[in-house]
Amino acid sequence: MKKTVILILALGFGILQTTHASPKDDLKIFQDFFKKRFPKVNFGDFSDGVYALDKDRREAWKDWMDFEPPFTDSIELGKKLFNKKFKNGKSYASCFKNGGIGIRQHYPIFDKKSGKVVTLESAINQCRVSNKEKPYPWKTGKLPAISSYMAFTSRGKKIKITVSNDPRSLAIYERGKRHFYTKRGQLNFACADCHLHNSGNRIRAELLSPALGQVTHFPVWRRKWANAASAKGKSGPTHGLGTLHRRYSGCNKNIRAKPYKAQSDEYTALEYFQTYLNNGLKINGPGLRQ
Repeated sequence: MKKTVILILALGFGILQTTHASPKDDLKIFQDFFKKRFPKVNFGDFSDGVYALDKDRREAWKDWMDFEPPFTDSIELGKKLFNKKFKNGKSYASCFKNGGIGIRQHYPIFDKKSGKVVTLESAINQCRVSNKEKPYPWKTGKLPAISSYMAFTSRGKKIKITVSNDPRSLAIYERGKRHFYTKRGQLNFACADCHLHNSGNRIRAELLSPALGQVTHFPVWRRKWANAASAKGKSGPTHGLGTLHRRYSGCNKNIRAKPYKAQSDEYTALEYFQTYLNNGLKINGPGLRQ
């Protein structure tokens, strides 16, 4: 196997070292880091992000979730759209295993035929195109509503991503890994700087979320996105909802780096890498975040 860069952990700090490593090695090192960094957090609770780290935030978040979660209408819209027939009489169910129900935990998937990684959102749009329908915009609107519904049908199922020995699969995984650990932007930050080394630390009034558990709750409804939409006079069941790639773009902007396009090879590789390292956590999307 070609040389890869893996994270060796010592005294809570990441040290990059070149060695022969497999994705399986990375998975153990990555998850062990967070278990040691936050020994009081149950493994399954990492799916709750920063709300697993802070008691007061968790209580406020649970009250918010239990009272009237704002993504409920998005799930209902997604279900309606998912079951709506295309002009040719077929539906989304015809494009997915198990009719598209309870399958979120398997995405993204490496497709041997094309040699590419397929995210759930790209699979939804490919389903539309193959049935002579126009694709939806990638980051907001009806597409995340549909993936929200599909995620909802997978709640409680554990993420199970496979990185095969196919050189193309490994190359995409390694590309996502390089992105995660590479510094970029005017602030010269990497994903790992905030969400690995400084996870649980404060940045202004906010806590930096652990990378472990970040992918479980997407698509996500964010108050920040909803407020921005309202300021532009937009409203509706999806106005605060967004995909994981929308969040990636926002992170790049925060560090003053030029974001990649949603569903680009770069962000798809990052999603593949990051989701694999979340294997074993349960899907709890759609989620609710600040």
